[in-house]
Amino acid sequence: MDKPLIVQSDLTLMLDVHNTLFDEARVAIGRFAELEKAPEHFHLYRISALSLWNAAALGLTSSEIVDSLQNYSRYELPANVAVQIADLYSRYGRLILLPQNDGRLLLTIANPKDKLLLRELASHKQLVKYLMTSDEGFSLKLIDRGTIKQLLIKVGWPVKDLVPLRPGSPFAVTLQETLQLRPYQVASTNNFLGDGKVGYGFGVIVLPCGAGKTVVGIDVMSKVQNETLILAANIAAARQWKREILAKTYVKPEDIGEYSGDFKEIKPITIATYQIMVWRKDKEAEFEHFKLFSSRNWGLIIYDEAHLLPAPVFRITAEIQSVHRLGLTATLVREDGAESDVFSLIGPKRYDVAWRDLEKQGYIATANCIEVKVALTAEEELKYATASPRAKMRIASEGEAKLAIVNKLLSKHEGESILIIGQYLNQLNLVAGNLKAPIITGQTPNGERDRIYDDFREGKIKVLVVSKVANFSIDLPDASVAIQLSGTFGSRQEEAQRLGRIIRPKDRPSYFYSVVSRFTEEELFSANRQKFLAEQGYSYAIYKE
Repeated sequence: MDKPLIVQSDLTLMLDVHNTLFDEARVAIGRFAELEKAPEHFHLYRISALSLWNAAALGLTSSEIVDSLQNYSRYELPANVAVQIADLYSRYGRLILLPQNDGRLLLTIANPKDKLLLRELASHKQLVKYLMTSDEGFSLKLIDRGTIKQLLIKVGWPVKDLVPLRPGSPFAVTLQETLQLRPYQVASTNNFLGDGKVGYGFGVIVLPCGAGKTVVGIDVMSKVQNETLILAANIAAARQWKREILAKTYVKPEDIGEYSGDFKEIKPITIATYQIMVWRKDKEAEFEHFKLFSSRNWGLIIYDEAHLLPAPVFRITAEIQSVHRLGLTATLVREDGAESDVFSLIGPKRYDVAWRDLEKQGYIATANCIEVKVALTAEEELKYATASPRAKMRIASEGEAKLAIVNKLLSKHEGESILIIGQYLNQLNLVAGNLKAPIITGQTPNGERDRIYDDFREGKIKVLVVSKVANFSIDLPDASVAIQLSGTFGSRQEEAQRLGRIIRPKDRPSYFYSVVSRFTEEELFSANRQKFLAEQGYSYAIYKE
């Protein structure tokens, strides 16, 4: 049988979309390689150091990785591939962090034969200012634990942290008997906690939108039984966490605090937003709300939508390394390239499952992805031809023909719960005005926003226009159609999150339409946006108007 994979000597992989083993091979290599491009006929993956170290943290061995390549490779593997993979893979865990009796930490080697590695570290000027030479390696302060891990991964030596986590203040979280955890949710919690073994209790769980990441967080809370700080993407997500905790546990409302622009409550379970954590009076001022991290003896910190973690929060995350740290996300892709910071400061990937696998098992809705290509008007083409690069994107995104497509799609899906999503407020306000539909943007007051969401959930509203504020952590279970008019350039994470709004389990398929102006830069950005979903097994049907 002709095999689907072409393995190249630079650790890039070409996967034949038309081969009968495509889906099987995609799942296999997706455990240790990252999708870079997804054109029509061959998908291009790359094996990187970070992708291998995440695979190692998941328990995948170097030989299993090479075996997967051999099983699906159309040709014999280049001679250097197995050697390169073994070398990069072996870097994970050769350095370890251990506790010392004097309250400091020991950075040392796992294998006594690696003494030259210690000499190499001693030559790095960035590292040595945090390290004190000892007989067994290097001694460092507790507060520098995260910083050292962050620096080590940047020089190619990810450290395995074997320092026990300290318990926080006890707080009972008991799940309601009616809560039935799905098998992958149980596996997520178990893989994260590792039966309480040293070196576990921190890391990232990667599950599709609608697969119940919040339930995994609540389950972890019930196992850790400590006071918990939850950081959410926005106020709507924060309040959704509160609703879910109250619905699925016996925690009392008075034990849950909201720390946001509206309230500054600090309780045994406190839910804060990223916005409030990074607020400061001016660019020179301190982040005054960082004091929340030390305001109680937290035993668990949950970073919801970990791929959105703002850069300033990484700084404080580097200092908080002694407590359980759980990252929840639908995609580890970060458009700022800070995946290695997530790895070193929150922890490695502990569990991952392909979206299509959960779709086949009925845990998320079947999704049909469709790209609708429309033409610019003659006037728009002229403006586009003479515009600056940034202005070109806006002209393409706000193409007049997109409004007619919205009306066609609404007629096609009449009676269904439909989201119309976009980037530009002028465009969204125009659409909402034409349709006499409610609109939610960043300017919508929180109270009105909650009321509109509730009306949409209850079916009182069938069409809702939303800006990018609805990209994340909004539970709209009945939404079955999304029409994307514009987006944030080539953001893969945004594409995934927007599809996630409509794949909550339901008894009918969902449809995700991305409306794109033909022969413009928007087409190129659209191709990049679709890469993550292609990695998960989705393909886009193309329609031209």
